[in-house]
Amino acid sequence: MARSRVDVERLLAGDRVAVARAISVVENGERESRALLGAVFSRTGRSYRIGITGPPGAGKSTITSRLAEHYRRRGLGVGVIAVDPTSPFSGGALLGDRVRMADVESDDGVFIRSMASRGSLGGLSRKAVEAADVLDASGKEVIIMETVGVGQSELDIAGAADTTVVVLVPESGDSIQAMKAGLMEIADFFVLNKADRAGADQAVMAIQMILHFREPAAWTPSVVKSTASTGEGIEEIAATIDAHRAHMEERGGLLLKRRKRIARRIEEIVSETLNVDFWSRERRALLEGRMDAVMAMASSPYDVADELIDHFKSR
Repeated sequence: MARSRVDVERLLAGDRVAVARAISVVENGERESRALLGAVFSRTGRSYRIGITGPPGAGKSTITSRLAEHYRRRGLGVGVIAVDPTSPFSGGALLGDRVRMADVESDDGVFIRSMASRGSLGGLSRKAVEAADVLDASGKEVIIMETVGVGQSELDIAGAADTTVVVLVPESGDSIQAMKAGLMEIADFFVLNKADRAGADQAVMAIQMILHFREPAAWTPSVVKSTASTGEGIEEIAATIDAHRAHMEERGGLLLKRRKRIARRIEEIVSETLNVDFWSRERRALLEGRMDAVMAMASSPYDVADELIDHFKSR
């Protein structure tokens, strides 16, 4: 058996080279990634995961960078997963967020990794969630996951994060429409960034008006104004994250959210494994052999699917 590229003990001790190699193994889907994630799982669950999402240009990267600085002043280790759009040339991340976070990257207590969205509609790939597990196991107390934020449903970040922050700006009128499409439903609170620009107060009122129609719940999302470029509002953002965490911990919501997250991961692992096992060369040949009948309307896709499933079960 080939020797693993990742020294798990060094990873658990927080060695940056081991952490980087482990995330590369996970991101590239290498054969050892499953064993690696299984080996470090018992050391996960100690970090607090914050999701930052919202439309492009809202200032998510600046807020992420400022929050990382805030948590470092509190003496906490910080991991950042910046999910960039997939490069059309290499399939990798474009690294734009990494450039914008240069101020904190030189801090040894901060580990930043840009990852490709790999076509994930919500802007967060499953590999990014697994990379967060690696950072968790390495001892990072806070993990910030910043997503592409393309205005589509961001349910994946809501499921992956303990607290989800939706960032908007005054002039992005489309953002209010985006909230109706799903962003409003997943936000634990909103940040109205670039609040020094005209229309900020009106934007806050518009968000609050929409929130008024949200189903009543124990936790009511608020709207925090910020100008991340100057650092204004960052302390308020961090305080609201702390308040949401305390709220969930007091009511058992944090444990329930993490339980659902792990159950969903298990379902994904099972689905992925079955998918790989199912599509053998023999069953692909069987599918191709039935396609003429389907195209001639002599058989239906459901008939062929049932035949393929029966074939799988018989083996």
